[in-house]
Amino acid sequence: MTSSASYEQLGREVIQLEAEALQTLAKRVDGQFAEACRLILAGTGRVIVTGMGKSGHIGGKIAATLASTGTPSFFVHPGEASHGDVGMITTPDILLAISNSGETDEILTILPIIKRMGVKLIALTGGLQSSLARQADATLNAGVEKEACPHNLAPTASTTAALAIGDALAVALLKSRGFTREDFARAHPAGSLGRRLLLYVSDIMHTGTAIPQVAEGASLREALLEMTGKGLGMTGVVDHQGRLAGIFTDGDLRRALNRSVDIYNAKITEVMTQNPKTTRADRLAAETVQLMRSRWRCSSRAASRARTSRAPTRPGASAAVCCCT
Repeated sequence: MTSSASYEQLGREVIQLEAEALQTLAKRVDGQFAEACRLILAGTGRVIVTGMGKSGHIGGKIAATLASTGTPSFFVHPGEASHGDVGMITTPDILLAISNSGETDEILTILPIIKRMGVKLIALTGGLQSSLARQADATLNAGVEKEACPHNLAPTASTTAALAIGDALAVALLKSRGFTREDFARAHPAGSLGRRLLLYVSDIMHTGTAIPQVAEGASLREALLEMTGKGLGMTGVVDHQGRLAGIFTDGDLRRALNRSVDIYNAKITEVMTQNPKTTRADRLAAETVQLMRSRWRCSSRAASRARTSRAPTRPGASAAVCCCT
């Protein structure tokens, strides 16, 4: 029976072999890679990725990465393409064909049709003298010296190399297009990343009469009643022109009680926090949370209970007021 140590050693050997293959691969990025980028950037269609077997699985991931980073793309199975799915490919498109040998029958079968349509072809292959490479407009060298498989048969290092080239292509195109974090978030609206990058203060802030607010002349008792009525654990304090002069929070109340302040007779100006930090309504909510954490050194749990409100900072203007509870 193989020991745990042996399993660990085998795992390390595979990872090391594939890492070495990637190091070699990096040195091969040349003018053909640049030409592939230029072809895609100059194109007006989609990048159609195709590949058979394990190369097909890699192709599906490459197509998904391209699509999520600003390059419209999808995967077409080469076998299905010969039975009607080639109709998904149009003249403005670019075909990215993945084949380690460059002699995959299912891919070679559809190439005459593709060439007659005038579709540009990018080959991602380890066979630089192969049939696929000879017909390509640009060839990306994904060749490896050996597979991680001890029989040098199962696609392992070669599929890792193909995947790395696909990532390199996607990121190079992403940067060339000026693809932003916001663009990325729009392609991922359902995930936590999308929520983090697309949620603005204006999306979650309270407005109008929902904002707890008292005048500078108000008593502490009046401020507490306002806080209780609005249920936000804070109230803004505004001057006679409606500008924000301070903020009073649950934390300020605890500090006032520690100082034995007379809550029935004290004025709000005696216990409020002056010159509170503010943020713009068009600022990302994630940035505002970071501001709050850095300003008050809140714990992650306390910061998650942050509240945002809108209160006037000058006549006719508004801003978001941040506080930690």
